[in-house]
Amino acid sequence: MSPLLKLSALIDGLNRFIGRWVIWLVLASTVISAVNAIVRKVFNYSSNAFLEVQWYLFAASFLLAAGYTLLNNEHVRIDVIVGRFSKRVQMWVDVFGFVVFLMPVCLTILYLGIPFFLQGYHSNEMSSNAGGLILWPVYALIPLGFGLLMLQGISELIKRLAFLQGLIEDPTKKAVAMTAEEELAEAIRQQAEKSKA
Repeated sequence: MSPLLKLSALIDGLNRFIGRWVIWLVLASTVISAVNAIVRKVFNYSSNAFLEVQWYLFAASFLLAAGYTLLNNEHVRIDVIVGRFSKRVQMWVDVFGFVVFLMPVCLTILYLGIPFFLQGYHSNEMSSNAGGLILWPVYALIPLGFGLLMLQGISELIKRLAFLQGLIEDPTKKAVAMTAEEELAEAIRQQAEKSKA
C-alpha cells in the first residue's frame, strides 16, 4: 500500500498545483468581461471573440479545478444521509461511489471526449459566430479536466482503502486553518494590541 500512497500524494500535489493556478482564470474572465462591457458601452464596439474567450476561461476553471475540488472534499455530497453513519461506513460509501459512479463516468467521457477533441483539432473547427475563435482548445479541456478528476478519484480511493486498513488518518477530515479573511483580521487585531501597548 505504501507505493500507492506515494502515487496518491503525487496526484494530490498535481491537482493542488493546478487548482492554485486555475483560480487566476476566474480573475482573467472577470477582467475580460468588464473590459468588454466598457468598450461596448463607451466605444460602441464588441466582438464575439471577447465573449467566447470568457466562456473558454470559465470552462477551463470549472473543468481543470474538478480534481482540486474533489481533493478538498468540496464536491456535492449526500451528507444529510451518509453523515449519520459511522466513519467506516462513510468510507465504504465513498469507495462504492468512486468505483461505481465516478470512474465509469470519467472513463466514458474520456472515451467520447478524446475523439471529439481530435476531430475538432484536425478539422481546425471554428465557432459559427462572426469573429469567433477556434474550438479545439476548449474541446481539449474536456478530456483534460475529466482525466484530472479521474486521477484524483484514484487518489481518493487509495486513501479511503488505506484508512479502512488502519494505515492513515481520516482523509476526509479537514485541517482547521484560518481563511485569508481570518488571517487578516488576526493581523489587524495583533497590530492594534501592539499599538495600545
